Amino acid sequence: MATDRRTFLKSLAALGALPIATLARAGEPPAFIAARMEGREAFTVAVLDAGGGVLFTEELDARAHDIALSPDRGTAVVFARRPGFFALALDIAGRRRIASFAPPEGRHFYGHGLFSADGRLLFATENDWEGERGVLGIYDVAAGYRRIGEFDSGGIDPHEAMLMSDGRTIVVGNGGIITHPDYDRMKLNLATMEPSLAYVDAATGDLIERVVLPPSLHQLSIRHMTEARDGSIWFGGQYEGPETDAVDLVGVHRRGGDAQLVAAPRRAYGGMRHYVGDMAVSQDGRRIAASSPVGGRVMVFDAATRDLVGTRDVADVCAITGDGGDFFSTDGRGRIWRGETLISEDPGVAWDNHVRRLA
Repeated sequence: MATDRRTFLKSLAALGALPIATLARAGEPPAFIAARMEGREAFTVAVLDAGGGVLFTEELDARAHDIALSPDRGTAVVFARRPGFFALALDIAGRRRIASFAPPEGRHFYGHGLFSADGRLLFATENDWEGERGVLGIYDVAAGYRRIGEFDSGGIDPHEAMLMSDGRTIVVGNGGIITHPDYDRMKLNLATMEPSLAYVDAATGDLIERVVLPPSLHQLSIRHMTEARDGSIWFGGQYEGPETDAVDLVGVHRRGGDAQLVAAPRRAYGGMRHYVGDMAVSQDGRRIAASSPVGGRVMVFDAATRDLVGTRDVADVCAITGDGGDFFSTDGRGRIWRGETLISEDPGVAWDNHVRRLA
């Protein structure tokens, strides 16, 4: 296990190149958790205080992607990047790993997961690659994350899935892309993609509702989502069509209706380079953010009017989460941002795609 002392000494060794905000302050509670790469071959998950200081880290076998948090925010499950074959459960207060587990034969993780409202079950987005279908693997927390079953995801290539505020409905972003671990990350069906949002009953696995993008947008792979205060789902896509196409990358769906793309100036979406890497809602519910590490841009929308209210250009930015009325974000160059203010920087690390708020 990577200890506090090790983290502190590593920080001191490079102190000449780092702002002091990189160091955790004594007694500060955990506020955020995110995966990162340290150099080219070391991978960790880091728990941060509110100022971006590292409280502790845990070593990982390979690159991770996203993190699922238990309802009490006391447990975090870190998922391997697609095609992933490991997950690690951490006790945040105890600063220790409590379990590691893998999907069964014939399945791999897509990098995302969620807990049930009572915290007894963990759901993971997974690929049944021989069946060319997506599933939600179901894991019993009390039994050491033993896999006890699966639900159909309502589509191919389920990426992010989240429990809606009703505590009962899981919404799944099915990207629509067929992949197989024998071909690494190769996309095998770009001509016949069918991205969708699927709403699944967390208790029964029943498919409640499924929304498919129109044929003209069949190559807009739905990847990431967030829920607005009014219960609508905002989603971000990654466009697999020609680079010269002008495509709106962010959409909104309200249960019972059609998915609607959110209009914005061409130059704003153009700066995203056909790629949304993360979505977030501000803590006050008034703003929605979409980030693009490929374009180095964050777009910020008014959640009520759906107007674009700002763009921010930050190289390699991706992981983003609500922070008051604004956003806390990290990038692949070791920087941590509160809104548009740089609060920490460590050029020796690269923050991965997602960050989760612990408090």
